[in-house]
Amino acid sequence: MKKKVLVIHGPNLNLLGEREPGIYGKEDFESINRDIRLWTEELGLELLEIYQSNCEGEIIGKLQELRHEADGIVANMGAYTHYSIAIRDAIASVHIPCVEVHLSNVHSREEFRHKSVIAPVCAGVVCGFGKYSYRLALEGLAHFM
Repeated sequence: MKKKVLVIHGPNLNLLGEREPGIYGKEDFESINRDIRLWTEELGLELLEIYQSNCEGEIIGKLQELRHEADGIVANMGAYTHYSIAIRDAIASVHIPCVEVHLSNVHSREEFRHKSVIAPVCAGVVCGFGKYSYRLALEGLAHFM
């Protein structure tokens, strides 16, 4: 049976390709999602859903809603990474391996981006490889789950 993966994009990621292309790249949101679908299939995983929300409560709701269906989570929580204790607690409470993802190398950016409140409850963190951060996270989950 294929392992099921939930991919969550947090705030402002729907604007990829338009938003600060010098930091996040020029590839648009839909193109990145197409690659995620392809990579998931290549790795023998089943893509449960790709979900994007700019709202903290909606992200928590999606984690709770799919907690009995997902075997793994790839999560780019954007700015919520640095301060959302509520999302951190939701990830911890669903007991599903989660990989935190960032397109940019958050450690080479502003000081406030160096701290993740989510990382301690994740199986791993991938950052700095642009859209390929998602590929690396999926590969890690494929071997971890």
